[in-house]
Amino acid sequence: YFYILKILNLRLVVIMKPEKFNERPHQNEKKEALDYIRTLMEQARKDSKLEDIPKLEKLLELVDSKRYGLVWEEHTEWVDEEMKTKIPVFIEDETKKIVKNKDWENYNFLLEGDNLHSLHLLEKTHAGRIDVIYIDPPYNTGNKDFVYNDKIVDKTDGYAHSKWLSFMNKRLEIAKNLLSDSGVIFISIDDNEQAQLKMLCDEVFGEKNFLTQFIVENNPKGRKNSNFASVTSEYCISYAKNSEKAYFVENIPKASSDMKLDEEGRYVHSSGRRVIVGQNNFNKIVSDFESDKHYSLYFRKEDYDYRFIKEDSIDWRDNDLLSEGFKRYISYRKNSFVENTYTQQKLEELLQKRALDFTEDKIYEKNFKSTIRIKNLLINRKYEAIIDNKKEMYEIDLKTTSAKHQLARIFDGEPPFDYPKNVRLLKLLLTLNANHDITILDFFAGSGTTGHAVAQLNKEDSGNRKYILCTNNENNICEEVTYKRLLSIQKNLPHNLKYFKTKFINKDDEELEYVLLKNVKTLIELEHAIDLEESDKAVAFTLSEIRELNLSGIKTVYVRQHSHALMDKEDKLRYENIELIDVPEYYFASEMREAGL
Repeated sequence: YFYILKILNLRLVVIMKPEKFNERPHQNEKKEALDYIRTLMEQARKDSKLEDIPKLEKLLELVDSKRYGLVWEEHTEWVDEEMKTKIPVFIEDETKKIVKNKDWENYNFLLEGDNLHSLHLLEKTHAGRIDVIYIDPPYNTGNKDFVYNDKIVDKTDGYAHSKWLSFMNKRLEIAKNLLSDSGVIFISIDDNEQAQLKMLCDEVFGEKNFLTQFIVENNPKGRKNSNFASVTSEYCISYAKNSEKAYFVENIPKASSDMKLDEEGRYVHSSGRRVIVGQNNFNKIVSDFESDKHYSLYFRKEDYDYRFIKEDSIDWRDNDLLSEGFKRYISYRKNSFVENTYTQQKLEELLQKRALDFTEDKIYEKNFKSTIRIKNLLINRKYEAIIDNKKEMYEIDLKTTSAKHQLARIFDGEPPFDYPKNVRLLKLLLTLNANHDITILDFFAGSGTTGHAVAQLNKEDSGNRKYILCTNNENNICEEVTYKRLLSIQKNLPHNLKYFKTKFINKDDEELEYVLLKNVKTLIELEHAIDLEESDKAVAFTLSEIRELNLSGIKTVYVRQHSHALMDKEDKLRYENIELIDVPEYYFASEMREAGL
């Protein structure tokens, strides 16, 4: 505690013998330290050193406070330090542009460069706008899979965990800002950092926003090099930006053995039916016989004819209807009416949809749902399922070997990754969101599985999902692996793609505003997922460009703030119904302020 007191700049010198604490059980150390500080406070009062009392009180508070959470040694990344003097921007490599059709919208993006730089730029264009993030970060196995500041972090590095945590923390903090209010993140990981990642995410996203931890069977045969248990699985941890607004839909098809055909030729669940009219031990006894939940239903199955009648005596029956072949259905308990589960209007809607099943004395609601909730234990399965009211074979394939075989076909028999993620795993995670028009981000893109999965899903359900992939170009990964894969799937899965590279501008550049102006085009395209040249948006940085711009079909124009201020009445009238956005301030406001512009 001498060093703690020294840090707090106390004038008291505390000398404590280390062996004094070593002789006592650990649980008594805190109590003894607290007692000792109280002794020092009492001595300070006696010596009239009142200026030391607040410092000792603070120390008492620090020692007495409970500690729970993840603590690690912070490490600085050179890519983060670089941004103190430089501004990252994107430039387009137009030779790698992929166009599905003449549609200028719905572009996907591949961002080449360190993902920390890409994430900082994405904060300018996509803060609060990403619906799903999936990442497969380095697992920090010690086997050359994690590079920090251009150095491999191996098993001999005593700071391996803290370097990895510092690395992940910076990126997850930005990822949280990028997520929409209902957005979720999925993070694949294995045993090496699973525990640390879970606690880190608790701090970044909040414990209450933890959704689930999937156990993913990616290697059913197990690893042969395991020392104790043959490892068959890894994990996928999921958090929400706000768990109260996030949701997962049921996306696993039910087995055909759990379904049967009804009289209309529709598959319904064969068990667990819900009784909505009949003997009922839970609903309220009827006290208001005019209630919309009190009625007797007379139903004739032969022609699906029915009558609703308000009856005030459980023993009374409409004998005329009974003689015409109708059956009487009521909800009751012992000798009393109870309220029906649904109102008369709701039951009539179900009758018209033929969504009811009638037995001798009960009415069941048919269960047409052909999907179930995903389980957190994801195992490889292949079975006959009911999909779109038809029997089809359905497969959950999570295996790394299957993913490698798929990559091998793309890369002429030589897969560039040893442990790629399976497209079907990504599809499974992405379809937990019912919206087919979402934006997905993967800032550890690797072999491009996320982009492949998005393109595949859009083809299958005519969706309009868009992806943004970030990866560095170490060993030409971005160009020769990620991009090549996305290009190779175009024949069967055509989609639009723009390829951006990261470059840097010095913050002390004398022409900073003009240099930044030249680099807003890519951010405009990234923000709106468009090709600017073919869109309803335009740029006009000088007053002459503003006046000469053809406004046919244009809805938004990005203008230089100074030129905007010089617009006269005629200019303003011409742009009356067009949105004007000042740049570069719109994207680089903090950088402009820092430069005094």
